[in-house]
Amino acid sequence: MSTNDIDNPYFTRLKNMEKSKKWLLDQQATRVVDALNKNAFTAKYVDNIQTVCDEILALIPENANVGVGGSMTMRQIGILDKLKKRGNEIFDHWQPDLSPEQVLQIRKSHLTCDVFLTSTNAVTLDGVLVNIDGAGNRAASMMFGPGKAIVVAGINKITNDVTSAIKRIKEIATPLVVKDLGIDLPCATTGFCVECNSIMRACRATVILERKPFFSDINVFLVGENLGF
Repeated sequence: MSTNDIDNPYFTRLKNMEKSKKWLLDQQATRVVDALNKNAFTAKYVDNIQTVCDEILALIPENANVGVGGSMTMRQIGILDKLKKRGNEIFDHWQPDLSPEQVLQIRKSHLTCDVFLTSTNAVTLDGVLVNIDGAGNRAASMMFGPGKAIVVAGINKITNDVTSAIKRIKEIATPLVVKDLGIDLPCATTGFCVECNSIMRACRATVILERKPFFSDINVFLVGENLGF
């Protein structure tokens, strides 16, 4: 970077624009976290993935068994490797070379594990978690069964309301997920939801958590980065 760049009004404008974007995201994230806490979730905003990993590790005892849903976010932040290194038992149905029977058994174990890790497909400005599942184990384990559920979401998951949340899931998240998994569905070809009736349809169970359910312990971390789909 040269002195001319520093003195360039355009360069200064770009720096100010980035600061403005950060300010806007911080304002939105603070609003979402406040709303989640009012809705009886335990929510916190953190800047980056290293901080969120530290927060998660502090919440999970070293002898706890940990289930992880079908979440790219949880794998992206690297928390599973940290837990394995520490000695926690991990129930992960995305391990390679598992039989269909083993995958099903691991999914069932998510309902009774000590701690369940997942993301959410969308979180609204008024503090509602919105998820759409194919099998349903992720959404079910998020709201009932495990001793504790920990939800991590990037700021890209923030939406205005439930309607826009469902729209985001069907028009952005699901096409990207099924494309990544190589599933032969219309949205993986066209990039658009057509409300298909395929036997492999990924959108089957829509779960809207308006408040923390009874008997659940749900910690939500909103991270100041784009994570997952």
